[in-house]
Amino acid sequence: MNKRHIACAACITAVVAAGIGAAPSTPQATVHRVQPGQSIQKAVDAARSGDTVLIAAGTYEQSVDITRSGITLRGDAAGRTVLEPPASPGTSACAEAGNGVCVTGTDKKPLKDVSVRSLTVRGFAKNGVWATGTENLKVRSVTAEKNGQWGIAAERSTRSVISHNVTRGNGDAGLFVANTVDTEEGARDAKKTVIRHNETAENRVGVIVRRLRNLSVDHNEATGNCAAVFVVGDESKPRAGHLSVSWNHVHANNKYCAATPRLPHLQGSGIILTGVEETRVAFNRVENNKGASPLSGGIVLFKSLVGMPSERNDVRDNLVTGNSPADLANRDTATTNTFSRNTCTLSEPAGMC
Repeated sequence: MNKRHIACAACITAVVAAGIGAAPSTPQATVHRVQPGQSIQKAVDAARSGDTVLIAAGTYEQSVDITRSGITLRGDAAGRTVLEPPASPGTSACAEAGNGVCVTGTDKKPLKDVSVRSLTVRGFAKNGVWATGTENLKVRSVTAEKNGQWGIAAERSTRSVISHNVTRGNGDAGLFVANTVDTEEGARDAKKTVIRHNETAENRVGVIVRRLRNLSVDHNEATGNCAAVFVVGDESKPRAGHLSVSWNHVHANNKYCAATPRLPHLQGSGIILTGVEETRVAFNRVENNKGASPLSGGIVLFKSLVGMPSERNDVRDNLVTGNSPADLANRDTATTNTFSRNTCTLSEPAGMC
């Protein structure tokens, strides 16, 4: 190689090195650590997409409002990191509404990829965790207890994963998912939202799914509620349905809850379908749910509150025993629902076991 070639090679090496040096660097995710006595909200406000707000063990009298995508809010562990209502509810919009953790997006600009995990939310006047307008929300390993309305709730949300949580002693539902709570409209596509591996006990209702499509409720345990799983639809279009309720253990949901303007009293209700279509209820173990409500029984089909029948639902391969007044109860008016291969003792009408 002559001197000219050597000089040229050196130039190429310099240009490549300069190009490498000029390449933009990938932003690094940041962990924002919060200790007892510090503000969780300040850490959340400082976080950017991809960051984690890590809350040390302790009890925090605070509410937290997440309004930016890609944030992870994580405690040390449920039972060790505890959020309780602040003394002054005006500290944030979330606290003002009576909620513990709020994840707040909109239909036009949903919050994406937010995660809430490994903490306890206790004693809030309204909801423990409240999410609206989200996509790919994950709520995992959260204990939501003794909140006034819902333990963990989401509306206007798609592709949510609500898993491995404990909800107990909440005023209405332990787990609540819906199309919207403030407008009347047809069922929304939840886009494969999943509610799985949760434990729900001593609430009014363990799990409520209201006016949604394309969602699964599987591998949950519900006990000690007035009703375990309540799948709700009505006459609106699109109809609620195209859902799956499977592999759940539903037992002894025999707490008594008084009637409301919209519902009779509740007691001893396992899995209820009302006003929904094309829903599969399969491979569940439903035991010892006993009561005298029109909605009591192991697996119950019931027309909606406005008289809309449940249609083309498939109830099969369930173990349903020890429930009263019936293991399987078809109290609907439609003739298109099917019951097959269920193990049970008493059905209403007779002949379905």
